[in-house]
Amino acid sequence: MTSSNLAAAGTFLLGDRRVGRLGYGAMQLAGPGVFGPPKDKAAALAVLRAAVEAGVDHIDTSDFYGPHTTNQLIREALQPYAHDLTIVTKIGAVRGADASWQPAFSADDLTRAVHDNLRNLGLDVLEVVNLRAMFDVHGPAEGSLEAPLAALAELQHQGLVRHIGLSNVTRTQVAQGRSIAPIVCVQNHYNLVHRGDDALIDELAAAGIAYVPFFPLGGFTPLQSTALSEVAGTLGATPLQVALAWLLQRSPNLLLIPGTSSVAHLRENLAAASLVLPAEALARLARIGVAD
Repeated sequence: MTSSNLAAAGTFLLGDRRVGRLGYGAMQLAGPGVFGPPKDKAAALAVLRAAVEAGVDHIDTSDFYGPHTTNQLIREALQPYAHDLTIVTKIGAVRGADASWQPAFSADDLTRAVHDNLRNLGLDVLEVVNLRAMFDVHGPAEGSLEAPLAALAELQHQGLVRHIGLSNVTRTQVAQGRSIAPIVCVQNHYNLVHRGDDALIDELAAAGIAYVPFFPLGGFTPLQSTALSEVAGTLGATPLQVALAWLLQRSPNLLLIPGTSSVAHLRENLAAASLVLPAEALARLARIGVAD
């Protein structure tokens, strides 16, 4: 897999940086349950280096993965960073000693999180910081983002954050966020079978704002579908490659961040950049997912 292969997926603006539409998500580099160190540190470092060598220029992470684990791995593997590498992180949560995910939404919490990310990544400024809404740990839920976004905008004013994004949010919260500060991306749960954000994706595309689907392959429960497997078989691809290719063809503003802790699986994911789904395959896959 080379950068020329990845180029087939195209690019899109993320803030003021143009990135390849097929990136890498570092969450799976932490231990089981995204908690603690990786089982094989050398393998984790190898995956990060292989991703960048393949041409990946967009890496998604957070200091609450581990916590601290993935950011420290990224720093060890990739510093000094390539000038065209865009590292996106997120704040708004912390991990409990029992591995629980807990809201951390106060101005002090957010300030501490930004400084933790800067320190563990070895950066002077964070290119993009996603504010993750935690009104419900398991999915988007209504609640005002005014106070935390104001705190994040202040950190941006201080020069610690270049661009702001939102994560785990509703359409109402996206609208509120855009009225408070420029929003460069929205990162929500979306894939072939989980399509509740269809309308939001189209709205953001019209505004030139990136949408970053997390769990593009189903998350901790990989996508399983007879139709998906059969389409993959006809194309000589894996079901997961087809699921990624479907996202790439869904809308030009989708930026993908599939994660893995395996170099072989990384290469399989990146190969989806050059997979084009014919009309009959798209029609069959469309019948799998129905908008919530």
